[in-house]
Amino acid sequence: MNVRHRIAFVALLACAAPAFPGAATAQSAIAAAVAKPVSLPDIAIGSPDAPITITEYSSMTCPHCAAFGQNVFPMLRSKYIDTGKVRFVFREFPLDIKAAAASILARCIGNGDPEKYLGAVEILFKLQDRLLAQTKDTLLYVGKQNGMSEQDVATCEQDQAQFDKLTADQQYAVQELKVTSTPTFFLNGVKLRGSMPFEELEERLLTLLDK
Repeated sequence: MNVRHRIAFVALLACAAPAFPGAATAQSAIAAAVAKPVSLPDIAIGSPDAPITITEYSSMTCPHCAAFGQNVFPMLRSKYIDTGKVRFVFREFPLDIKAAAASILARCIGNGDPEKYLGAVEILFKLQDRLLAQTKDTLLYVGKQNGMSEQDVATCEQDQAQFDKLTADQQYAVQELKVTSTPTFFLNGVKLRGSMPFEELEERLLTLLDK
């Protein structure tokens, strides 16, 4: 795909975490940093009053992210998000230009509607191998499935302001939250790296709900 835009990925430098009086205070500070508004509008579903907030940093070209999205997320949604126990926030952390282009397309498709955005993400994850091998054709196909013309997709992908915001949000995740890989999850401020089976995630959720 002839994409003229490039995301300036920041170097992942090892930085010492600041000292806090206690673990609870540290966790609270991380939770506040995760919740801080970023450049792009958050993609969030679930009750704002839910006792647990899960924030996922994901890349459209990450196979582990796709596995989570297809195998774990549906159960998480039916048992915990739709029942008001979990608020789920999806944030992009593109590992390459193909993932960045896919994220921008999903933003255009969603147009502020998180359900439409996540629907596009679901399709992109299912077509991940095709996205990697035939990026332009896959983006055009997904766009067409969502009522976009070829010109609509081209215009979407040429929106430099969106790419700049995506870059800024990724830099914030690296510098302030020490996100270095995908998927990375924050459960009420607790960082978890890598995908996990639903049973493991549910065990962590039940522990938080019991508090």
